[in-house]
Amino acid sequence: MAFQTTRPLRFGDCDPSGIAYFPSYLRILDGVMEEFFETLGAGRADLIGERRIGTPTLRLDVTFVHPGFHGDQLEFTARVRGIGRSSLDLEHEVSAGGNVLWTARQRLVATSLETHKSLAWPDDIRAALTHHLETPTDA
Repeated sequence: MAFQTTRPLRFGDCDPSGIAYFPSYLRILDGVMEEFFETLGAGRADLIGERRIGTPTLRLDVTFVHPGFHGDQLEFTARVRGIGRSSLDLEHEVSAGGNVLWTARQRLVATSLETHKSLAWPDDIRAALTHHLETPTDA
């Protein structure tokens, strides 16, 4: 089951010509991932403050297809494609007005904020992630 949300492309996210500035996309994606984890019952305040778990990005492969423009409503779809002991593989599709703007493959890893080493996903988070797990034929 894919996670979906919408974000506006604001003036500050664009270059002087009104086209999305690509680093802004990554900042917005980070906020989308924060919202996704909140729906899992694992918001950042809990993960970082209470559980002392980080979720850094290990790999991110982005393909830009069409430009985004100031005022676009960005439609984010995140699909869980794999869950390892400590890793999480996601596929993202971002569109506006029915056009795919960019796609990304991302691998996050659960880490201890005390040791900065990977750690296994806690059982409750793993169960919530598993609920979202899709196979390529599910798309």
